Amino acid sequence: MALGPEAFRDFFGSVPAAVAVVTTAGPDGRPLGFTCTAFSAVSLDPPQLLVCVDEGSRTLPAVLGAETFALHLLDAEGGEELARTFAGRSDRKFDGVAWRRGESVPACPVLLDGVLGHAECTLERSLVAGDHRLLIGRMERVLLREEARPLLYRRGAFAAWDSLSAAAAPARLAAGT
Repeated sequence: MALGPEAFRDFFGSVPAAVAVVTTAGPDGRPLGFTCTAFSAVSLDPPQLLVCVDEGSRTLPAVLGAETFALHLLDAEGGEELARTFAGRSDRKFDGVAWRRGESVPACPVLLDGVLGHAECTLERSLVAGDHRLLIGRMERVLLREEARPLLYRRGAFAAWDSLSAAAAPARLAAGT
């Protein structure tokens, strides 16, 4: 018996996930983007990250064509509005959103408000996995605001990272354990 989409969503939706917006520029230079909770660190050397994108995404062809993108970790202050805006299918997602061109990857739009930080990336590999595309990007530049709190998403609701639990000294996992 095959696992259905509802069980899949329930399983992964039960765990809070950080929320991000991925941006790129279309062939005409117009900024494009989408909201994402499926991303991960891949490699320290070289610095790489992974983003999972629905094959039906209207932004995906632009990422594949430009071979660049920026991943923005959303801040609890102002990030929810960005998440909702970029989750939609509008062609006007950037209307009223403050942004600039990237520094290391100039073609990439970089969001200025509502973000904890961003990574400007060049696309190194793209792999089809079911109804999604796995994008592996080489991190060319990272900017992080230490004072910001990450925005989380769980079972259809947004929440801020609990600052009390985040204040404790982080435990480090040994590689390979």
